[in-house]
Amino acid sequence: MTIGRDSLSRSETVTVAAIEGGVPLLVEAREIIAGFQAMIRKKTLADLEPWLERARSSLVASFAKGVLKDRSAVSAAISLPWSNGQTEGQITRLKLVKRQMYGRGKLDLLQARVIGAG
Repeated sequence: MTIGRDSLSRSETVTVAAIEGGVPLLVEAREIIAGFQAMIRKKTLADLEPWLERARSSLVASFAKGVLKDRSAVSAAISLPWSNGQTEGQITRLKLVKRQMYGRGKLDLLQARVIGAG
């Protein structure tokens, strides 16, 4: 649903076409998801309201409901130039190292692995 059509292999394209042929609602859902991704990438806040209207009555209605619930944060993400992606990436890396340890070490070992892995 989130991978661009041009990134699919030939067999994946055939499979997707067969599934979409049997479930037309998936075609609409894929288009709605692509619209949201484009809105975020192009930072076009004016597209948010029409997108919400279209998404409310589709297979991605629960996602649209979440976007509607936190509309101010989504609007800020679209319109403002700042991102917390770097912070989230570091947190994810730290959690990965911690999970790999399976509780075998305490803070000193975790610190050594994080500093050594950086």
